[in-house]
Amino acid sequence: MTRVMVAMSGGVDSSVAAALARENGDDVVGVTLKLWGGESDSGCCSVSDVDDARRVADALGIEHHVFNLGEDFDEYVVAPYVKAHSAGLTPNPCIECNRHIKFDRLLNRAKALGFEKIVTGHHARIVKQKNETLRIARAEDEAKDQSYVLYMLDQKQISSLRLPIGEMTKDQVREKANSLGLRVATKPDSQDVCFITREKGRADFLRQRIPLTSGRVVDENGSEVGQVEAIELVTIGQRRGMLLAGGKEPRYVNNIDVESATVTVGTPDQLLVKQTEFRDLLWSAEKTGGEFLVQTSAHGKPKLAKVEEGLLVWKDAHSRVASGQSLVFYKENQVIGGAIAI
Repeated sequence: MTRVMVAMSGGVDSSVAAALARENGDDVVGVTLKLWGGESDSGCCSVSDVDDARRVADALGIEHHVFNLGEDFDEYVVAPYVKAHSAGLTPNPCIECNRHIKFDRLLNRAKALGFEKIVTGHHARIVKQKNETLRIARAEDEAKDQSYVLYMLDQKQISSLRLPIGEMTKDQVREKANSLGLRVATKPDSQDVCFITREKGRADFLRQRIPLTSGRVVDENGSEVGQVEAIELVTIGQRRGMLLAGGKEPRYVNNIDVESATVTVGTPDQLLVKQTEFRDLLWSAEKTGGEFLVQTSAHGKPKLAKVEEGLLVWKDAHSRVASGQSLVFYKENQVIGGAIAI
């Protein structure tokens, strides 16, 4: 019997993951992370989500505990998110939460408490290569695939992880929850950024923490063509949300200069680049040469590229990637590494 800790968010995915662990004969304990003390309506960090997780644990007959990691969440997720926006970057807080909270703080605590594995409700799979190397792979349900946000996991972390619902579609997950009589069976999916409310949004959240600066919008020739209310809210590739003078072609953001409060826009063709600079390159196991598929957002379409002399070189011209976004490398639907665009 394996002693496992299940990270239970109060959603249907982690609830079914807990149920499957119990059915597997494991010694299961559910844990909900209390991360955010502010307003939340995302279905991830609110008080009601803790209650939902507790009720599911009761229904499954397993122990349930709450770990307060709010200080760590503020330090490693919220503060960097705010700092990145103030610098004109586009952060990915879900990836940083996985990196620092779920697969660092939580995993280390689980090990210290004598648990052999942690279980999560991520839609992704774990596959073993012939040489015993482990890799994160895409989920059965491509529309719900979350392998992108798990790219930073190393061999030790993957070997301590189980992803029970990776072989299931979302409909199958909900059907399983319904068959078990779990009240979360029809609960809506959580939003990407748990500490940003739908009602007030990103602008209000940031405005309470940093000054938002209005800026000018210029074309490729430097001629002013409009304004933005807050340059800290602009991202590369953005088309809407700018006060632009009329034009025949759609115009997209291809550069952000926070220091001069200037946004440069251009045509779709002017957004294309042949290479992308990156930082924090890592491989899930061994370094991989040659071409591989690169995904630049959680649900973006992967494109072929390769690493050459510290640059990501695209096979075909690719839209500029926002600084701060993760570049995740795939081969045969398996994560082989990743980096962060600069």
